[in-house]
Amino acid sequence: RGAVTSPTFVIARVHPSLGDGPPLVHVDAYRLSGGLDEMEDLDLDVSLPESVVVVEWGEGKVEELTEERLQVVIHRAVGDTTDEVRQVTVTGLGERWAAVDLSVLSA
Repeated sequence: RGAVTSPTFVIARVHPSLGDGPPLVHVDAYRLSGGLDEMEDLDLDVSLPESVVVVEWGEGKVEELTEERLQVVIHRAVGDTTDEVRQVTVTGLGERWAAVDLSVLSA
């Protein structure tokens, strides 16, 4: 509901669906340094089956939560001094995404 704002100070924020869809669990793992152990304290594995879980700064911290996931990497263009140009790479991991053509996202 409403704008999705960064959960920087609360670590995780749940955004209920506006319709019949799943809630969005938005996690900012930037300040977490304990890897999976610290992430498990957030009980994200409980939310996984019925939610869409997005973890910012999760590389090296959340990979073991599930084998079925989309990895989204956002790169700033080399030499971009305005900070406006980004390259986004989406990779499907696990059996669920094996047959999904993610190239349509680059259109």
